[in-house]
This record gives sequence, structure tokens and C-alpha cells, in this order.
Amino acid sequence: MLCTVYPAAPSLRPTTGMPPLMRQVRWWVLGLLFCITIINFVDRQSLSIVAPLLRESLKLSNTDYGIIVAAFQMGMMVGEFPMGVLMDRAGVKFGFTFAVLWWSIANALHAVGRSMLHFSVLRFWLGTGECGNFSGGIKTVAQWFPVTERALAVGIFNGGSMIGSIIAPPLLVALTLKLGWHAAFLLPSAMGFVWVIAWQWWYRSPQDHPSLSAAERAYILDGAASTEEPTPGNAQLLKLRETWALMGCRMLVGPVVQFYIYWLPEYLYRQRGLSLKEIGLFAWVPFLFGDVGSIAGGWLAGWLIRRGFGVTNARRIAMGIGAACCLLSFAVVGAQTITGALAGICFVLFGHTFLSANMFAAISDVFPSNAVGRVTALTGIAGGLSGMLFPLLTGVLVDHFSYLPVFSLAAVMPMAGCLLLFSLIRTLRQVSIRTEKTS
Repeated sequence: MLCTVYPAAPSLRPTTGMPPLMRQVRWWVLGLLFCITIINFVDRQSLSIVAPLLRESLKLSNTDYGIIVAAFQMGMMVGEFPMGVLMDRAGVKFGFTFAVLWWSIANALHAVGRSMLHFSVLRFWLGTGECGNFSGGIKTVAQWFPVTERALAVGIFNGGSMIGSIIAPPLLVALTLKLGWHAAFLLPSAMGFVWVIAWQWWYRSPQDHPSLSAAERAYILDGAASTEEPTPGNAQLLKLRETWALMGCRMLVGPVVQFYIYWLPEYLYRQRGLSLKEIGLFAWVPFLFGDVGSIAGGWLAGWLIRRGFGVTNARRIAMGIGAACCLLSFAVVGAQTITGALAGICFVLFGHTFLSANMFAAISDVFPSNAVGRVTALTGIAGGLSGMLFPLLTGVLVDHFSYLPVFSLAAVMPMAGCLLLFSLIRTLRQVSIRTEKTS
């Protein structure tokens, strides 16, 4: 095996003859990624929004609820690598179609759940499909966007996670109050089936898309990673320090936003005294800040690169700013008012997504397109492991102590993830892996 490191791609300017923005196909592809990420996170939020009612109905403790959440994260961990392989081998058109249909069926079946076991099994199933959203999304961005636009593109489609989390509380609370909690699972699932129809009808690769102009195709392919090299094996990827650095970073960063997504309604309901209706009115606000952070983090990195900063320094600056904002988790649990607590949560989610846009973009900075899906999946396995353990730990800590140690961990983990990444990878440059024949 020979590993060669190539310099980062230079800053590119649009090719002469580029069509107007609204006719540039790569942004429409990004729009589809944005939409499915919204649907993905509405699906994820369904359980947490109806959790106060379900927990009282099923007599579930914090530990029981933590087990259900952990089952989802276990499903994410188990499904990550198969989904990454599917995206790399079969392509994102088929891969996304399978993943969305698979998780939409699982989410719809939550409507017939009647016990902790039922919901644990269904959440596990849901996780095995939903993990494909990011391995497919990062691979699509690597194929469709040059390096100067990747962090922004990742930030925009990752921002769909926050938009989904914004939409979910008012939408799902309204559905629950009007039609019952079953509707909170059925409507998002139907949205997934509709998206699959649009994806199948419209998506093609940059090489084959009939609506792509010659100028935009040249701009994309000149700035995208080469896919002419042989596809690296899984064992080769696991031998690289860069793979483990990115896995470690996501392992430490990922559980923080999951904690806020899955436990925020519970925290506001039981610790801050909000009613289900009030949760629907206010719980979406922090996720709006998260959406702004996702786009802002991607924009800042691209802005820095265009002004002469190296890719490494641009990512380091953006991720450092995001990690610093996450330290405000310390202030959330100590806030004297609900307004103060929500303000702290807003800044934490802003910082987390500011960081995450660049963390995900770093995967395509370091690895060729034909490995991006699997490396994203490997980072997802690492994130899934910590995401599985963190809800269990949260349930035990809240039942036996308080929320203070949980919020304290959420404050320091993102900074630790950034320090780990940049201590193991001093320079974010693409590693090309190829197997040499031996006599």
C-alpha cells in the first residue's frame, strides 16, 4: 500500500459562461439534500416531542427513556458502515432511495408501538436507515462541489437538521393535540416517500446530468476530487491516522447535539416546568440558532480560503469558534430563568453546527470521493457508539444526581474533539491510497 499526500486544491473561480445562479444544478442538488435532512430530523424528533405523554402512559423512567434513545443510536452505529458501503458502491441515487424508504417505514410503524420494547426495536430500525443521510450527503457534496464551496454546501444541507428541529416542535405538538400522537410519526414518514419520488426523477451524477451546462460541469469536475484511482479497501482506510482522527473528533462532538435534540423537551417539561404547548412554542428557537451556525460556519471557512488562508487554518479557526460557543453549556443548567437557559442553549447549538459543518467538510478535504461515503460511515460508527452510551449515562445521572454533570460534559466534549483532530492531523490535505502489485 502506498499513501501519497497531495496539496489542497487551489481556490477556484467560476468558469466563464457559468449560467445564472438559479440555473446552476449543483445548488438544486443541494436543495434536495437540505430537504431530506429536514425530513430526517423531523423523524428523529417525533419520539422526543411525544415523550412526555408516552412516558406517563407507559410509566417510563429517565433510565427507560435513555434505553430507547440508546437503541436508536445503536441502530445508527450498526447501520453506518453498510450504508457507507452502499453509497460508495451503488452510488447515491440508489443508496439514498433505499435509506429513505427503509427509515420511513420504521418511523411509520412507531404509530403502533405499545411498550418500551416496541419503541426500542423500532428506534433501532430507524437508526439503521437514518445514518445514511450523512454518508450519502457528504459523498454527494464531494462529487458536486469544489473545495472552496464544500464547507458552505455541508453547512447548508446540515442546516436542514436544525430546520427539521425547528419545524418539529410546533408541527408535531399541533398534530399530537389535534389527531393524537400516532400522527406525529405518520406524517413525517409520508414526506419521506414523496422525497424519494423527486430524487429518483431528477438526480443524476455530474457526468450524466442533462441539465448541467458545460461551464458548470467543468467548474465542478476541475475542483472535485479525482475518482480515477482504484477504490481503496476498508482495511487500508482503517490503517490511516487521518481516519481515526476524524472518528475520534465525531465521537466527542456528536453526542452534544443529540443530547439537546432528545432531552430538551424532557428538560423543559420536568426541570423548567413548561407545558407541552409551551414546548411547542419555544423549543424550536435554539435550533434556529443552530441553522444559522451551520451556514455561518461553512461560509466563514470558504471566505477565509478565498482570502488566502490554507484549508487547515480555515477549518481550525471555524471549529475553534464553534467549540468555544459550546462551553456555554456550563451556563445553561445554572441559569435562574427559562429565558437565560434558552439563551445559553441557543449559543451552544449555534457553536455546535458552526463546528460540525467544517468537521464534515474535512472528510472530503482528506479523502478521495471513492472513499468519502465509507469514511463518513466510520466516523458515524464512532459517533454512534458515544451517542449510544451518552443517553444511557444521561438517564442514570439525571435519575441519581442532576442535569449538572450532563451539561458539563456537553460543554467540554466539542473542544476536546477539535484538539484531538488537529493534534493527529496537522495539515488537512488529501490522502490518495492505492495498492501496488508486488512480485
